[in-house]
Amino acid sequence: MIIQSENPVLEVHDLTVSYSSKPALWGVDFSLPEGSITGIIGPNGSGKSTLLKSIMGLIPLSSGYVKIFGKDLDEIRSRISYVPQRESVDWDFPVSALDVVLMGRYAKIGMLRNVRSSDRKIAMECLEKVGMSDFAKRQISQLSGGQQQRVFIARALAQEADFYLMDEPFAGVDAATEEAIITLLREMVNAKKNVIVVHHDLDTITEYFDWLVMLNMRLVASGPVKQVYIPELLKKTYGTRLSILAEAGDLLAKDKFSEKG
Repeated sequence: MIIQSENPVLEVHDLTVSYSSKPALWGVDFSLPEGSITGIIGPNGSGKSTLLKSIMGLIPLSSGYVKIFGKDLDEIRSRISYVPQRESVDWDFPVSALDVVLMGRYAKIGMLRNVRSSDRKIAMECLEKVGMSDFAKRQISQLSGGQQQRVFIARALAQEADFYLMDEPFAGVDAATEEAIITLLREMVNAKKNVIVVHHDLDTITEYFDWLVMLNMRLVASGPVKQVYIPELLKKTYGTRLSILAEAGDLLAKDKFSEKG
């Protein structure tokens, strides 16, 4: 089921991406509405992160094209912000949390210009929004995984973008951090921003997202959560893996697993 949106903020057409001649995404075609939080779900290796990188122009396309706000990426790059997976970042790099957030201002001030007091003020406000202002001078290597994730989201906020792409922002964070992040994302959408999130926790889909993209190398479904988040499409997306997860969940719910061993 593929439901195309009217006046889309993002259009992906016939997108194919290959690594060493092996397809990672094949013929993906969908559009997203403006002013929504979209979740991208699918099993490991289904191409979720590859899709975000394709949209950001970080990897070459074998075929197809992407339009954001009806334009090519190069025309509106300053309006797009990308939060990669935390595991892909060198957290031992000797910079403070404030330094990381200020990196989000470079597009506004230019790489060779001095950071202005107004930029520092914006950076501190962004750290405040994610509950990390008290850690502004702390080296990022000294932060917990959840704190590092908050700092990276603050950096994205400092860009003052219109479109945010986030690759598993809830991975490795505690419940309080996850709640703070989703609350912040909702506030962003209420402020006319657009957010795409790669996500893996199926239990929170209906609570977190307005729109859903279901992926397994090919596009399985794209549309409002209430219309596409159904057993038939979940089975097409996850196959036998979903059945195994469901059976394990049933066993746990019925207390059939014991503490033996």
